[in-house]
Amino acid sequence: MKYVLGAKCTRCGAEYEALPTITTCKCGGILDIQYSYSAIRDHFSPADLEQNHDWSMWRYRPFLPVEEDSPAPPLRVGWSPLYKADRLSKVLGLKTLYIKDDGQNPTASLKDRASAMAVVKAREAGADTIACSSTGNAASSLAGNAAAAGLSTYIFVPSRAPKGKVAQLMIFGATVISVDGSYEDTFALSKAAIDRWGWYNRNAAINPYLSEGKKTVSFELMEQLHWQVPDYVALSVGDGCTIAGVWKGFKDLYETGFIDRLPRLISTQAEGCCPLNRALQTGEPWSPMEENTLADSIAVGVPRNADKALNAVRESGGIAVNVSDEEILEAMRLLGRTQGVFGEPAGVAGTAGVKKALALGLLDPDSTVVSIVTGNGLKDVQSGIRAAGEPMLVRPDLDALLSAFDARDIRP
Repeated sequence: MKYVLGAKCTRCGAEYEALPTITTCKCGGILDIQYSYSAIRDHFSPADLEQNHDWSMWRYRPFLPVEEDSPAPPLRVGWSPLYKADRLSKVLGLKTLYIKDDGQNPTASLKDRASAMAVVKAREAGADTIACSSTGNAASSLAGNAAAAGLSTYIFVPSRAPKGKVAQLMIFGATVISVDGSYEDTFALSKAAIDRWGWYNRNAAINPYLSEGKKTVSFELMEQLHWQVPDYVALSVGDGCTIAGVWKGFKDLYETGFIDRLPRLISTQAEGCCPLNRALQTGEPWSPMEENTLADSIAVGVPRNADKALNAVRESGGIAVNVSDEEILEAMRLLGRTQGVFGEPAGVAGTAGVKKALALGLLDPDSTVVSIVTGNGLKDVQSGIRAAGEPMLVRPDLDALLSAFDARDIRP
């Protein structure tokens, strides 16, 4: 890791050697991986990427905390599509909107970026077993990436986790523990088990390397935009790890001169579970909340990466927007019907936040915005049906079809 200087606590400033097994600071603060940006700048530039045909997150290895001889995991993670969403931007009344569809990753979520990093660091640590707690996507991404690499996994999920995500876990051969409790209960049990058996810890708010994987989504969208920085980047927020990683990616690019300015972040949480946005909106310290939202992936009442997430939004001069479950369902319909993108509830929350911010006058309609869809809708088909409705059921008879069309005022 010739460009890595070490790790630094975001709370007290204590510094640590960047060993593959580091977790949190002695004070309880989250660590942040530090780089020599001048060294990266001297040896790596956008021109190097033009010659690179590795269409995965590993094309950005100089920005990643992995050993030079560490092989990438087998699954191809990253380089998800970026769509110019002209039809949706017209509906919303926004000048320019792009959709970054990270639901196209191998296990259908942005969390594959963090799990691929976890697999590499576990190998560097000599571990053969990885564990985590998750509301669903981190779990399925870990199980899939670890299975491809020949590592065992122990996964702790709340019992409310959607069946599609649990099915992925079982198919990938994980040992799955469904916890009859909240995400906080699930996290606590996973921590106790990891401490007891010494498994490699994939929990993103404990392991500082995972945000380093997540930040690659920022690298990709800037390369796909030819290094032209958008005004805003919108995404859903739960534990805070993803938005912190996205911001770290932009800062890395800015510090090395790949981009000449930084975007503002749009932090979107569900109204029924918005502890971080509530802190941003009131200026008060964050406090726990109930987990009352259908968007399971962001239903985190006790966020574990609050410091980094709050710092990211504030440092960017960003916007905090809370959306109702109905607004999330509407965003699912809008993305599907205007752009052909099927996102799960948490995956489309960023787009719901863009619409809400426009309606509240928080967002200039002349802005250029990127909304990151963090997970695919097939992970939660029940919510998809709830958003779109059931199909019409007719007898195999043309007259029955005509009657059904008349009842719904359908005029082919």
